[in-house]
Amino acid sequence: MEVLPDVAAPGLDVLFCGLAGAESIKLRDHRYEGPGNSFWDSLHRSGFTPRRLAPEEDGTVTAYGVGLTDLVGHWDPRWVEVDRLVALCEQTEPEWLAFTSKGAAGEAARALGVRPLAAATRLGPQSWSVGPAQVFVLPGVSAANQRRDYDGRPTRLSWWADLAMLCGRA
Repeated sequence: MEVLPDVAAPGLDVLFCGLAGAESIKLRDHRYEGPGNSFWDSLHRSGFTPRRLAPEEDGTVTAYGVGLTDLVGHWDPRWVEVDRLVALCEQTEPEWLAFTSKGAAGEAARALGVRPLAAATRLGPQSWSVGPAQVFVLPGVSAANQRRDYDGRPTRLSWWADLAMLCGRA
């Protein structure tokens, strides 16, 4: 299976984790480059980067104290392997592991045996961790997630701002 390489380094403030399971992801050269994806805009507007980075600049994010990885199954979200994610968190020791969707967080929680699963898929900081990293769940960044209510909040960005504050960015 071909996946995008991790972009990570020791001592990150936050490691962002998506779910590499969709067929369309296999066709991309960079993370979060799909049309309408709000990841790069949210990363900037919440204060993690001084300007909006383009998806092609995904290899530079460690300079801003953030990293990128994905949960990887066999292109099937029912088969998610978390050993690689746990090892990456143990190796790089990010303060936070931020899942970029409830779906990714739910799959990781299921694979790690976190109970109850329903609590593991609410937005915001979680009571569980992956290695030394505290877990934070962000609303999905894909264009398909254009709801008007994000667990009681009107925008996705408010959750990003909370994470930025926890990382000392706000």
